[in-house]
Amino acid sequence: MANKDYYASLGIQKGASEDEIKKAFRKQAIKYHPDKNQGNDEAEAKFKEVNEAYQVLSDPQKKSRYDQYGTVDGDPGFGGGGAGGFGGFDFSDMGGFGDIFDSFFGGGGGGGRRPNGPTRGADVEYSVTLTFEEAVFGIKK
Repeated sequence: MANKDYYASLGIQKGASEDEIKKAFRKQAIKYHPDKNQGNDEAEAKFKEVNEAYQVLSDPQKKSRYDQYGTVDGDPGFGGGGAGGFGGFDFSDMGGFGDIFDSFFGGGGGGGRRPNGPTRGADVEYSVTLTFEEAVFGIKK
């Protein structure tokens, strides 16, 4: 959805009101609707573009992000850009967040156990035979 001029797709000016956006969408949707333009791939593509523009501009949060950053994905300088996330910088060779937390909290890859905390004991398993009434009402054995 990045790098598209949704206002131009609907034929309106930036800063248009909700009513103007809705009216422009309806006008464009009727004009390019697939039922009205059967077999016309160009009209179908334009209808999808108009629909996408309306989905963004009719939602106040998406519209705000789009007006501020030119995309609904958020600030293009901080992620969402595809090329490694942070504005084109590639941090893939630096390890994951687990490496950062391990360095601060002393994790040595031991399955999340705390080095100074208590260690887990061995599991204990017993077989006990109960009657139906004992199982329903409870009993100490």
